Amino acid sequence: MGQGLYSQSRRRLVLTGLGALLVSAAASSVAGIYLGSVREVLGLIPGLMVLLPSIIDMRGNIAGVLASRLSSSMHLGEFSINFEEGCVLGDNIRASFVVTVLIAFVLGIFAYIASLLAGLPVVGITDLVLISVVSGIVSGLVVMGITLVIALASYRYGLDLDMIAAPTVTTSGDIVTLPILVLSAVFVMLLSPPARLVLGVAVVAVAIAAVLYTHRRPEGIGAIVRENLSLLIPLSVLGTMAGLTYSLNLDDLVTFAAFLILIPPFMGGLGSIGGILGSRLSTGMHTGELNPQPLPERAAVHHFIISYLYTLILLPLLALIAHGAAVLMGLNSPGLGMLVTISLVAGLVVMTLVNGAAYVTASLSFRYGLDPDNFGIPVITSLIDLIGAATLVAVIDLLL
Repeated sequence: MGQGLYSQSRRRLVLTGLGALLVSAAASSVAGIYLGSVREVLGLIPGLMVLLPSIIDMRGNIAGVLASRLSSSMHLGEFSINFEEGCVLGDNIRASFVVTVLIAFVLGIFAYIASLLAGLPVVGITDLVLISVVSGIVSGLVVMGITLVIALASYRYGLDLDMIAAPTVTTSGDIVTLPILVLSAVFVMLLSPPARLVLGVAVVAVAIAAVLYTHRRPEGIGAIVRENLSLLIPLSVLGTMAGLTYSLNLDDLVTFAAFLILIPPFMGGLGSIGGILGSRLSTGMHTGELNPQPLPERAAVHHFIISYLYTLILLPLLALIAHGAAVLMGLNSPGLGMLVTISLVAGLVVMTLVNGAAYVTASLSFRYGLDPDNFGIPVITSLIDLIGAATLVAVIDLLL
């Protein structure tokens, strides 16, 4: 009887994750369709495509870490609906906002430097930083709000936050961040030079205030911010390199605009699957279900198999939506069969690498006394951004 209940519980978790992934796939395709529709803007504001993957990735990372930490606190019985400083919920929300501001500032600088080094045209560094910070703060507040609602609903109704947070957070990050980034870019570029200077001073002041706020709180919020920044800043380089990969192949992507439509749901879908995997591995190590061994145990392999299952179900659906949207919008597509093939081949390659990276990240961080909640999702989604971009472009070149 006990084994039957355990199997039923496992089945329910898998179906919960699949349901969240299917909903997020449909929703994230909206972001892809939007990207296909604003392809001209990407060319008119040089450097924007370099910034795009990293800022979307970091939005999901920050909110994903928030959700993962709250999920673990629920499993450990430490969670309470208390927004005051010094409480799990209050500290994590404050820390997430501080990280949002500082990372957005860094992303703008990284995107500018990367564009220069690659010999790509780019707007001024002040403009790119302003675009990054304005869009980062606005989209960050929205996505954190969505994450908070999901966490409180999971707590209230007894759902497993690990299985629904990653897909929802990743999708909301795509849908919210992409249009806000484009609108912020247009807004900043239309400002007069004096207005940009005033806004730039305000942005620097906010960043300094965020640093001072963290410095005065060495425990709690300060510890969360430092641990997140120590990982997210290096990972920002991966997101920026992904943006460079797309920018260097932008002509090909615009020629077959179906690929532009596919990019956000492809990355978001794989990021969601990887996020579920990372959250489950993290929770398993916190609760003692999994041990940080050099080689994965049977329970960990079970999570890998589920990730492959999700990939096989999700990616053909995403290709179908991208092809259909391209046809309806009068944009070029390589054909449904080719789009499905490219999506599946690239996706399975990426997921194989992600399974290994997720387990190594969770095991090493837990073994060395670090919180795997802070490392799992950011490492996974950042790797997916870079590996996914390189793999997708390589498979497109190979098969077309």
